[in-house]
Amino acid sequence: MKKTSTRLADGRELIYYDLRDDTVRDAADRRPLDRTVTTSEIRRDPLLGDRVAVASHRQGRTYHPPADECPLCPTRGDRLSEIPDSSYDVVVFENRFPSLAGDSGRCEVVCFTSDHDASFADLTAEQARLVLDAWTDRTSELSHLPSVEQVFCFENRGPEIGVTLGHPHGQIYAYPFTTPRTALMLRSLAAHRAATGGENLFDAVLERERAAERVVLEGEHWVAFVPYAAHWPYEVHLYPKRRVPDLTALDEAARTEFPQIYLELLRRFDRIFDGREGGEDSVGEPPTPYIAAWHQAPFGTLDEFDGVTREDFALHLELFTIRRTSGKLKFLAGSESGMNVFINDVPPERAAERLREVASS
Repeated sequence: MKKTSTRLADGRELIYYDLRDDTVRDAADRRPLDRTVTTSEIRRDPLLGDRVAVASHRQGRTYHPPADECPLCPTRGDRLSEIPDSSYDVVVFENRFPSLAGDSGRCEVVCFTSDHDASFADLTAEQARLVLDAWTDRTSELSHLPSVEQVFCFENRGPEIGVTLGHPHGQIYAYPFTTPRTALMLRSLAAHRAATGGENLFDAVLERERAAERVVLEGEHWVAFVPYAAHWPYEVHLYPKRRVPDLTALDEAARTEFPQIYLELLRRFDRIFDGREGGEDSVGEPPTPYIAAWHQAPFGTLDEFDGVTREDFALHLELFTIRRTSGKLKFLAGSESGMNVFINDVPPERAAERLREVASS
């Protein structure tokens, strides 16, 4: 992998990640951009103890542009974009409309490929490995920023999720605090350790799930399963078998196997609603919308979690779709949005069975 860092016309950082070591990246951003001005502010809810990012400048962000005006495609001739070069393998750049900025953290965009019509599932194993390397590098770099406590790499896919740019891409949020979801896991870790005399909760969960009927895929170094208490109709958790706190701690064997496992998992997600699950009306169903979210240990102090350390946390990816059957979405209505109590319409065992049924040839 070759890494080349440069600057866009408004001063934002852009980084090329290339498969070839001899690739030269010297194209300049020719757009007449003013310096980016953001108004991001973090406010704490005193009742719930969580935080809300207030970012009014995001109201003007790019919204469903036509394909020939996509800002994530390479620059071609007079069609100028966020990527100055005429081609790229993987690119990461600071978001022009960030939810977090300055002392409130940082937001980055990760473009997986220059092919506008592709998806992550269309990548080769070599390309997917390059994305993994980019996620890892950004996790390492962002963790050293004084305002950053946790790094979150994720992909939103599909307009049903709220994606406003159709180009295959993901994002990285670098938070100045430990997120509420992670804090819950850390408290559960501490409570389980105290109740069992030192057992690691992640290890216990992984052992239990591997012995159950909800395993979807298993390799030498990774295992994917539908969790016992899945919140979403189709939800899969992907764990390395050797517990590590974050992407930077993965060994070479796990990195090498990851593309095969993850690409197969994504391709199965696109086969869930292929006509058998929802009847004849589901033939020709659009690609499955999903969120793919990496959970990594925070880089800040964990003193409030009763002796839990970063090494106790288990890196894992959670992949889920908001589609519950053909043509029908799972909405977060009263119980979910009002009380954070999920109601799942698809038994996890049936979801796992379905994901095994749609194995690619």
